[in-house]
This record gives sequence, structure tokens and C-alpha cells, in this order.
Amino acid sequence: MSERTEVLVIGGGSTGCGVARDLAIRGVDVTLVEQGNLTHGTTGRMHGLLHSGGRYAVSDQASARECIEENRVLRDIASHCVEMTGGLFVKRPEDTEEYFQKKLEGCRECGIPAEVLSAEEAREVEPFLAGDIDKAIRVPDGAIDPFRLCVANAADAEQHGARIETHSPVTDVLVEDGEIVGVEVTHESGPGKRVHGTEGGTEAIYADHIVNATGAWAGRIGDMAGVTVEVRPSKGVMTVMNVREVDTVINRCQPKGDADIVVPHETTCILGTTDEEVEDPEDYPEEAWEVDLMIEELSKLVPMLEDARTIRSYWGVRPLYEPPGTGTADPTDITRDFFLLDHAERDDLPGMTSIVGGKFTTYRLMAEKISDHVCDLLGVDAECTTADEPLPGSEDFSVLRDYMDEFGLRSPIGRRSVQRLGSRADEVLKTDEANPVVCQCEAVTRAELRDAIGESGTDLNDVRLRTRASMGNCQGGFCAHRMANELHDFGGYDQPTVDAALDELWQERWKGQRHALWGQQLSQAMLNHLLHATTMNRDGAAPEDFAAFDTGEAPDTAGGLDDAGDATGATAPDGGIPVDADAMDRRDGGDAGGD
Repeated sequence: MSERTEVLVIGGGSTGCGVARDLAIRGVDVTLVEQGNLTHGTTGRMHGLLHSGGRYAVSDQASARECIEENRVLRDIASHCVEMTGGLFVKRPEDTEEYFQKKLEGCRECGIPAEVLSAEEAREVEPFLAGDIDKAIRVPDGAIDPFRLCVANAADAEQHGARIETHSPVTDVLVEDGEIVGVEVTHESGPGKRVHGTEGGTEAIYADHIVNATGAWAGRIGDMAGVTVEVRPSKGVMTVMNVREVDTVINRCQPKGDADIVVPHETTCILGTTDEEVEDPEDYPEEAWEVDLMIEELSKLVPMLEDARTIRSYWGVRPLYEPPGTGTADPTDITRDFFLLDHAERDDLPGMTSIVGGKFTTYRLMAEKISDHVCDLLGVDAECTTADEPLPGSEDFSVLRDYMDEFGLRSPIGRRSVQRLGSRADEVLKTDEANPVVCQCEAVTRAELRDAIGESGTDLNDVRLRTRASMGNCQGGFCAHRMANELHDFGGYDQPTVDAALDELWQERWKGQRHALWGQQLSQAMLNHLLHATTMNRDGAAPEDFAAFDTGEAPDTAGGLDDAGDATGATAPDGGIPVDADAMDRRDGGDAGGD
């Protein structure tokens, strides 16, 4: 099986989706392939900050200027993805006045609106800031939903004729007569795993030009083509709290350091982050001390975090790049600027361009630059319009009104639905059928789920990214099975397919909870396990195990006490949550529940 396209984009993160949209709007025939879901890589593992540029105003002013310019653009074209929370750079007594003034001057030099607030004024903005802070600088930071943004870019690309293939990893780069001519991909779809897009199998996709927009994975694509792309992956941890402790982005006003930002995002706050270079963007340690560090350090800015409930943690990998020979040792010193690598000029191998480095906030600008480059190569005479054309969902934001009467949805459920859907709310929510809330934590209705299933097939993790269902406090404990039920009732899929989809969703939800198993969240994880083990047999217990309960004997698979009287934990071979019996309240000296 083979296919031909003008431009093949590898990578379904923010940059790849942005490139596909930009080129498709210009009339170019585009195909995008992604190894997992859209946002599978770095884009889906960020803290959701829409940069004002303030974080780079001292160390990297070129990046700071790009950030504030794109900040303003995204507020216009992606309004249904953005919440303008504002941001504060907070100075504690131990932070230097010299750096505070450098930050203030740097912001003003870069065109970033910056206002000094006294400690009292800062606490008027955020009452839960520490009582001993000195002062703060207010900047136009915001929060942005990376999942919603990528989906909107991909949807617009499709509406302009692009082909988008997820779960389609590149297995080879095809080189003929000293030129890159295409790639070979494997489509990981089909009954029993996920059903959408092209069915399972291998496909050769030939293209006039290839864009390598794989971020931290760019070096792997380069290796397949026989060229070197010197990406330096750097991992960072993010920790998700159960509520919004603050409504403003809170930054620590210090030169550089770990654990220095709190981002309010939807119903939660996300704490970040670390910056540690790793060799492999997929294989690196996820350690409990990193989560501890987030809470310990950021409690100095927002003291209530010390006793707050953590629901999960996750790690992302930055695709840092610097030209060969620079020799920077500390990844925090590497520029956040982006680089366009034309392999014809750089490696005498025409047919592919890689784009590396950069930041989520500047994804659209990066896509514009590489699209300009590709159009020049292909002789396409068309201007970029993505800075002016709203993304699907943001065309008419007047729909952000109270839908309680029109759609029969209680506020704030109606408001939350419309915030996610933007101008698509009429299309999705107007239904003659009952539209109950399926996910109470995130106020996701059946109509939203069915709309997402129509695009995602049996991939419940993709449904999750589109709707936020199962991303709240219970982490899917009370809604994952309801989501799977819609695959059968609405999608018409058989039981084995639905079971496999639910298993996949459960494992993804469990992955992030492993590092939050103490206090209330440990209780929640155990409750989730028991609910699904006992009501749906998700732990795969055999019939003879149930008979043991009639005699009062505990079955081996149910967990219990060993000879020493210690909890052994429960097994979960079929998608249930295996609870780490050693996890306990870390504040009593226990472990957070790592690998």
C-alpha cells in the first residue's frame, strides 16, 4: 500500500499540527502522521502556560519578544483554548532586589506589560500567597489547553483537505538516489485496540518534501535518514493538584531553578517543574523526590500547597537544541529559540527539513516559518494567514453565554461545556435526546462524549484529551466505565473492543497516579480499584476465588496480609489498579509511590 502527497509532516504535537494547518490553508496537499495520539509527546506533557515572555525577559530576550507577540495572536485566534489568568513574578525575602529590577527592566525592554505590586496588592490578587513575600511584578501570562488547541489545528487542516493519521509511527525514511522521497509507517489500528483512520498495516507515503516536527524525537527520524539532529532532551515534572489553589499564574522571581511556577488550569493547579537532561525522550527515571520538591518549594509561595491533595504527576521532555559546538553544560542555559534545519543545505540530503527547539506558545510562528520555507522549495505562492484566521471553535465566541435554558444544562455545567466547545457548542449540544453528565468532576456531558467518539473511534484516551472526561479528582473511578459504555451504546462496538479500550484508558490514568499515592489520593486509588474489581471483575478474579468468600477465606488474588501482618496489595492483570502497599503518607516518612 502506498500514497503520494506534496508534503508529509511527521509529528502531531503543536508544531506539526500548526504546520499541517498552515500549509493546507495555502492549498498544499498535506499528510500528517503521529506515532500516538495528537499531543502524544511534549505538547501533551506541559504545564499549560501561555507565556507572556516574562520568564525569558532577562536570559533570552529574543524568545521573550516572540512569546508576547504570539500570546496576543493566540488570544485572538484560539480564544476557546485560552484563559487569561494574568501572572505574577513573586519576590520572597531571600530573592535579590537586583534580579527583581532586571526582570522588570527586561519585560519593559521586550514590550511585555509589567506592573510592580506591593505585597498587599499582590495578596489582593491572590489571597493565598505567603504572608512574608516582598512584592511582585504583574504580567499578562495565561493558561492554555494544549489538547484542545492541537485538535482545533488538526481539524482545520482536515477541513482544508489534509489527511491526519494518528497511531501511525514512522518505521523507516525512504532515501533514493541521494534524496529523501518518503517514509514507511505502520498504522496501529484495527478491532481490539482502536478503530479509526486507516486500518492496521504498513504504508509507504511518498512526498515532495518532508517536515520533521517530532520535537525531542527529531534525532530518531534523522537517524533513519542517515543525518544527525542534535536534540538535547530535558525532562521536567509536573504535579497536578485537586483544586485551583490560585487563579493567577504564580512564578518565583529568581534567576533559574526548579519548582518555580504554579499554573491554574481548568479545575486544577499544575506545579512545575524541573530541567534535567536525559538521553532518551521515552526512557528516563520518574522519581518521587521530584514530586516532593514541587510541593516543598512552591509551598514557600503558596503555603496551602503543603497540605493540599495531589491527584497525579507526569513528566515531559523539552526538545532543546543548540548549534553544534556551543557546548552549553546546563540545560537551563540552552536557548528556547527554534531552529530550522534544511538537510539539503546542511547535510547535502534534499527532501526533508527538521524544526527543533522553541516553545509551545510560539508554535504558530514556528509553523509559519517552516511553511514559508517549504512553499519556497515547492514554488507555492501563498501567504500565511494563520495569525488572523480563528481556529474552529473560536470563530464566534459570543456563544459563551449561559446555556442553562437553551440546552437544559445546569450552570456551571453549561458554562464548562461551552468553554470547551467554543463556537461549536450549538452544533454539539443541541440534541433531542437526554444529555446527562457522564463525568461529574469535569462536567462532561453525553453529547460531548459522543461528539468526541465520532472523531476518535474506540480510542478513549483521545476522547479524554478532547473532553477532559476522567481527568478530574476521581481519575476515572466514577466515569471510565460510563465512557466505555458509550462506545457500545452509541458507537456500536462489541464487548471485546470496548473492554480493550477501557483497559487502555485505565492504564493511562493509573500511570500518573503512581506518584501521588499518599493521603486522600491513596484512598481514592484504592476505592477506584475496589469499585472496578468488585463490580466488573476488572482484576480478573476466577470463579473459585468468589467461592472462597462463602467460607470466609480470603482468595489469593484479592490481596491481604502476609505472614508478618503486612499488606500485600492486590493484583490487577486486566486493567485494574494494583495499589502499592508500601505507599503511605509521605509526611510520616513514607514513599510517594514510584515505579
